[in-house]
Amino acid sequence: MSLETRFLVPHNATHRQYEALRAFFVEELSYGEVARRFGYTEGSVKVLCSRFRTDPVRRFFIDPPVGRRAATEHRDPARDQIVALRKQNLSIYDIADRLEADGRSLSPPAIGRILKEEGFARLPRRRDDERPGHPEVERAETADVAGLDLSPRTLHTKYGGLFLFVPFLARMPFERIVGAADLPGSRMIPAAHAIRSLLALKLYGNARHSHVMSDVFDPGLALFAGLNVIPKASYLTQYSCRIRPEAYPLLIDRWFDALTGLRYTHGTSFDADFHTIPFHGEDALIQSHYVSKRSRRQKGVLALVVNDTENRAFCYVDADIRKETMSDQIIAFADFWRRKAGHYPSELIFDSQLTTYANLDRLNRLGISFITLRRRSPKILEHIRAAPPSAWRRIELQNIARAFRTPRVLDTTTTLTGYRGQLRQLAVTDLGHPEPTVLITNQMRRGPGKLIQRYARRMIIENNIADAIDFFHMDALSSTVAMKVNCDLVLTLMASSLYRLLGHRLGNGNDTARFRTVFRNFIDATAHIELDGPRINVSFHKRAHNPQLVAAGYADEEVPVPWLGGKRLRFVF
Repeated sequence: MSLETRFLVPHNATHRQYEALRAFFVEELSYGEVARRFGYTEGSVKVLCSRFRTDPVRRFFIDPPVGRRAATEHRDPARDQIVALRKQNLSIYDIADRLEADGRSLSPPAIGRILKEEGFARLPRRRDDERPGHPEVERAETADVAGLDLSPRTLHTKYGGLFLFVPFLARMPFERIVGAADLPGSRMIPAAHAIRSLLALKLYGNARHSHVMSDVFDPGLALFAGLNVIPKASYLTQYSCRIRPEAYPLLIDRWFDALTGLRYTHGTSFDADFHTIPFHGEDALIQSHYVSKRSRRQKGVLALVVNDTENRAFCYVDADIRKETMSDQIIAFADFWRRKAGHYPSELIFDSQLTTYANLDRLNRLGISFITLRRRSPKILEHIRAAPPSAWRRIELQNIARAFRTPRVLDTTTTLTGYRGQLRQLAVTDLGHPEPTVLITNQMRRGPGKLIQRYARRMIIENNIADAIDFFHMDALSSTVAMKVNCDLVLTLMASSLYRLLGHRLGNGNDTARFRTVFRNFIDATAHIELDGPRINVSFHKRAHNPQLVAAGYADEEVPVPWLGGKRLRFVF
């Protein structure tokens, strides 16, 4: 190509645009002629000319540099130092650290470009021993039951309060419970030790199971699980994913039997509720459910939680419920309770959206009393407002700490589609709400005051459920540890039962106290642990609530711990 042709034939897009604009504005060619000469469409030429009219000072040519070496030295005065450091076999990251120590900030990619201009090739990948020394995170040993050291020594742990649960776990056949559920295990970490590790974190209320990495060297946490060190976060994630779905009902069954063996008395009245655990992902299989905390519907895992009204602890959980089967979950709980306790629950309290009218009929035919809300349709509200004032009666709620204690009640009967027979309907006003609260129940002879008072207690139970959800962090699905919801729910059930066992033993209101209150007063305690021959002495520092532990008999406690070589656990205050 001749030199003259290089000026006439554009060799890049910018040159071609320049020549096209010159032909239109200087040579006064038409849009079509310019398009044919330079390979544009006529519309493209019009757009090009319109943009040039808007910005006529567009630059088509770049100012030449003053000089490569002078410009480079002006941009980077540390070039010579970078070259000298590379000759010492330092990587771009090591060089960046050296420059930062000298008060010069330059990114590793910028250092890499300078070294490439100077002709240096990339360093081959080096072994760890060839790299310059840097402070690194100390790595704990691999969790191994064979590495557990029970020789005489003294330990210090911030998890001392966890050992208050050991007498309960030691008196139940924990290994047989885990074995009957066929939970996965290995020679280094048997199944019972893995579950105790997860249970320890749940009892301590860790918001994220990945936080175990900060306490992986705590000897007390490892001793509670029966290992040399607590398993790492990656193991905890993988373990929950290895559990078969059919193992969870078996684990709940065996745990129920173990609590009965410890003389844990279950109540007869239960509060059931759905709880949506939010999901923040793109899984198409996850359905949208209502999240009460956010007052909206979003993707989440729907779980049924049943709370023992008397003990205020979870007694039944079920996760991953689909919309198609959610209305039958209350029947599934009733069947579970009959199988384990030998009889159906005496009373169930739940919201209107938990089940259908047809299932209310099934509960009634099973002899189960229930109280539930009824949806306030315009027709129902019109019927309530049409009732004469003489049909209403005012009652006083007893033992209820609330401002509105004297509501008005309209006590009538009603029929529902799918329910055979009549139901009792209670419309309640003067409760602080603009619209009346409508309750329906199959308890025809019970006084209206007692019925309303029982449902009013549900607010306390809902607060207790919310407390358990918050303390045991059931909504922590966004954690970096992908704990499966089923596993997390069963662990929550087990942990809440242990807290109530501890509360019943302590008394003085601790049997119904919030989980966080019990944790703060008793569990969140450091301790010295002395391995002394056949005994393990757990010594607590002086604390305000230690006298309650002494009064509960912990000072006289001496129970053999099967997973710690049969050594006898003692508490010292």
